[in-house]
Amino acid sequence: MFVLRAFPLLALIVAAWNSLVVFGSATPTTVVGQTTLPSGQLWPITTGDAFVVAAFALLFVEIISARARTSSLVNHALSLVVFLVCAVEFLFVRKCGEAAFLIITLIAAIDVLAGYCISIRAARFRPLADEATE
Repeated sequence: MFVLRAFPLLALIVAAWNSLVVFGSATPTTVVGQTTLPSGQLWPITTGDAFVVAAFALLFVEIISARARTSSLVNHALSLVVFLVCAVEFLFVRKCGEAAFLIITLIAAIDVLAGYCISIRAARFRPLADEATE
């Protein structure tokens, strides 16, 4: 269970982007679906849109699961690695130089910063009785 709590979920998004866009045949502008808005406007949903929405959803899960535990500290360190990989790929991999991947990189940065801030704050206000149970 420790490994699952320590695993950064945004790594799944980066791995999926790399397998579908960098090494696969998909592009961030590939239309994967479309919907009609109440205004009557047809909105095409692209691969890049789907990745960004999924990254925001996983960021939400990461933030609500942040704690001041050893697994969270490992998660924050691995999240930093994910952010660094995103930044390097955005700068040096041609198929990652897209607006959608930049947003994913910024989401990874927010994950790192929010994770450390939440853990520090949780550790500061954590009762001593909780330490005996972990």
